[in-house]
Amino acid sequence: MDRSGQAMEHASHPGDCTGPAPDPFAPALTPSSVASRAQHPAPAALCAWRYLRLALHLLGGVLTLLLAAPFCARPTLLGLRRRWSRRLLDILGLRLQLQGAPIEPGTMLVANHISWVDIFVINAVAPSAFVSKAEVRNWPVIGWLSARSDTIFLRRGSRGHARIINAEIAALLDAGDNVAIFPEGTTTDGSHVLHFHAALLQPAIACGHAVQPLALSYRKPDGSYSRAPAYDGELTLGQCLANIVAERETVACVSAAAPIETRDGVDHRGIDRRSLAQTARATIMRSIGCTDHEAR
Repeated sequence: MDRSGQAMEHASHPGDCTGPAPDPFAPALTPSSVASRAQHPAPAALCAWRYLRLALHLLGGVLTLLLAAPFCARPTLLGLRRRWSRRLLDILGLRLQLQGAPIEPGTMLVANHISWVDIFVINAVAPSAFVSKAEVRNWPVIGWLSARSDTIFLRRGSRGHARIINAEIAALLDAGDNVAIFPEGTTTDGSHVLHFHAALLQPAIACGHAVQPLALSYRKPDGSYSRAPAYDGELTLGQCLANIVAERETVACVSAAAPIETRDGVDHRGIDRRSLAQTARATIMRSIGCTDHEAR
């Protein structure tokens, strides 16, 4: 048990979607199974306490980056990021549950995208650099924290900037760091996985680093699906935060699949990034038990 109070629960990797997936990922997700937000609301006093703790925690993060981070070695910084993220989840009432394969250093982590809190869920498991849309840099406090925490901001529609980003990602992977991407390019309510844009996987292929799929899911303590953390549609950041805080407890589930190697095989054929993206997406869909939304 970490001092943040986050229990890291490990279980076997879930099977494919043809059989019943073990809790907390069963039953299978479908759009009709989406539950309403805050079905088990937290007491008003607990919500107020969470907001107070959150404000103090954000202040502590800012002070740590300003006063301590410049003097810390890289491993220490990553440890601080993991502990800070786990404490944040605890404050928000999110209990972290990890299952599946170990997360390997120097891999590109490919995940489905549900919420802004996904970043901190992944950092609580494996501190990583993230590729994010440029707009995140302008978010209050979180944008500044992200900019100081190895986030790579991508300007969409700029091929020249994309080449620069690819070089930065390759350098981080070569240094043994994890880089996390959300190849859907947007968030969903968690009931399905959108098409994966393959271009961001190219740096892993170019420098021969593995890609490791991470399936993210948010559940209520009884195993039913929770929509509270979903940051989709016209929802604002503040509204999404309020939905999370209003839940008594939410389980943040991370299912890590085995890394997919991108080095050339024995037949010396190159790895196709589109095929790699499709394989990673199919792996994530099997893990969370959803069907192919694109086929509908």
